[in-house]
Amino acid sequence: MFLIIPGSLVLGFLFAPMLHRFVPAVPYLFAYVTLTMALGCGIGQLRAVIRKPGIMLWTFILAHAASPIIAYAVGMLAFGADSPYVIGLVLFTIIPLGVSTVLWVGMSGGSVPLILAMVVIDSALSPFVVPAGIHLFFQTDIEIQTGQMIADLLLIIVVPTAIGVLLHQVTKGRIQKAVHPYSAPLSKLCFVAVVSLNAAAIEPYLSVLQDDLLLLVPIAVLMVGLCYAIGFFGTAFMGNRELQVTVSYASGMRNISLGIVLALGYFSPLAAVPVVLSILIQQPLATLHHYVLHKLNNSKAGVKGKGQVR
Repeated sequence: MFLIIPGSLVLGFLFAPMLHRFVPAVPYLFAYVTLTMALGCGIGQLRAVIRKPGIMLWTFILAHAASPIIAYAVGMLAFGADSPYVIGLVLFTIIPLGVSTVLWVGMSGGSVPLILAMVVIDSALSPFVVPAGIHLFFQTDIEIQTGQMIADLLLIIVVPTAIGVLLHQVTKGRIQKAVHPYSAPLSKLCFVAVVSLNAAAIEPYLSVLQDDLLLLVPIAVLMVGLCYAIGFFGTAFMGNRELQVTVSYASGMRNISLGIVLALGYFSPLAAVPVVLSILIQQPLATLHHYVLHKLNNSKAGVKGKGQVR
């Protein structure tokens, strides 16, 4: 994935004119990815997650309170308080958790039931959280089309999750092992297609970015990296690797479609620049984060192994 995801972004940009017609398929590809992950979840697992809301609340605090404050501080130091770039940096941290987080959490050994529940709840709360957050920082009011957001949420997360959990229950968990050799590779191909198609959708806005890339790219990389770090180190005290993996991805990745719609629909093109850049950067950094988590896990496993031999 370390090379595949950046390569998918590049292909999306290069072949954007050919891929534009397929962009409407993105929600359906996402839905299949969600279904594949949900096949490994039973009702008991989801019930256990809902009964312990503390970790979800802590994740939302890290993602939508700590991250925006840091984004505002970074933006102020880099550009000044009145810069539209500050709005863009804060907006990226306020928009809801990204659906693609589900795949990364599943691949990295995190809790799929937990991330599914958090994505659904965070997306459902976003019509209230996003306007309130923007008003709190900038005294600017925005309205969100909640109907379309709810429809997207049902298609991408709720319905495939319900189907996957139901199939898991009916087959007593046997379905995941039966279909995994076929469903897992296809799920990753669908995710690669989603990355390429989203890159193709973003490509028309690159003209806005050209004059500011040298200034903004390092800041955007820093901010997205800090979002991953906030989740990782913010759960270190719990001593639970599964939770660390889950929360670090949750705090680092945001909803691609909603971020672009809000940035370009309600703010100036300059305010949209950091959002678009951050959305482009979050997938390559997710790949790097996956690699780092894998190395850390292997290192800890090696240390434990040596201890056991002694």
